[in-house]
Amino acid sequence: VAEILKLVQLEEYGTRKPAQLSGGQRQRVALARSLVKKPKVLLLDEPLGALDKKLREETQFELVNIQETLGVTFIVVTHDQEEAMSISTRIGVMDQGKIIQVGEPREIYEFPQSRFMADFIGSVNMFEGQVIKDTQSKVVIHCPDAQMDIEVSHGVSCASAQKVAFAIRPEKIQMSRTRPKKALNLTRGVVQEIAYLGNLSIYHVVLDSGKAVRVTRPNLERADEHAVTWEDRVYLYWDGTAGVVLNT
Repeated sequence: VAEILKLVQLEEYGTRKPAQLSGGQRQRVALARSLVKKPKVLLLDEPLGALDKKLREETQFELVNIQETLGVTFIVVTHDQEEAMSISTRIGVMDQGKIIQVGEPREIYEFPQSRFMADFIGSVNMFEGQVIKDTQSKVVIHCPDAQMDIEVSHGVSCASAQKVAFAIRPEKIQMSRTRPKKALNLTRGVVQEIAYLGNLSIYHVVLDSGKAVRVTRPNLERADEHAVTWEDRVYLYWDGTAGVVLNT
C-alpha cells in the first residue's frame, strides 16, 4: 500500500479521511485502490471528469507516468478529446455502439478515414467538391465554396468525377494580407470574428463565396502591431499535404 501511495504522490496523506482530501487527491485514492491488486488491465471511466482544467492537465501526465511505471494496460473511457489525445497510445472512436476508427493519436487527428471522424475530432474546415483530375502524384478537386480547384499531392484513391470532401485543420491554413508569391492552393476572404485565447487566436474568415473558414494562429509576440484584425481582407493558402480527401 505504501508503495502505491508513493506512486500516486499521496504518501503523506495515508491517515486522512476522504473529507480532508481535495477532488484531485480523492481521484488518486480511487486509482491507488485499484492498483493495489496489481491488475493486468484497468478500466477507467471518466477518471478525470470531476477535476478543473488545470488539475486535469496535471493529472493526465501523472496517469501516463503511473501506467509506464507499473506496465498496467489502461482502458480509458472519456468524452474529453484533449484528454484522450494526451494520455493514449491508441484511440478507438465509437459512434452509436460501433467502433469507427482505431489508431494512434496522431493518425486519428491527421488522417481521419471519414467525414464523421474529421468533424468529430478537433476542429476542421470541410469543402465539398468533385474530382476533376486523378494521377499517381496528385488529385485535383473542384470546390466552388473554396473558389478554386484544390490540389492534394499525396496518395488518394479516387475516381474521376467522384464527389468527395476535402478536410483541412485550422492550424494548417496560412493567412496573409498580401498575396503570397508561391501558393499551391489560394483563396480570399474577409476576417469577420477573432477569438483571443492567450496562446493562440481563432479567426473566422468569410470567403467571397459565403463559406466560413476557421484559421488558428499562435500568438508568438506579446504585442504585434501588424497582426491581422477585424474586417481585414486576407489571403488563405496551404500546400498539397495540408489536408485529406474523404470519400465516405
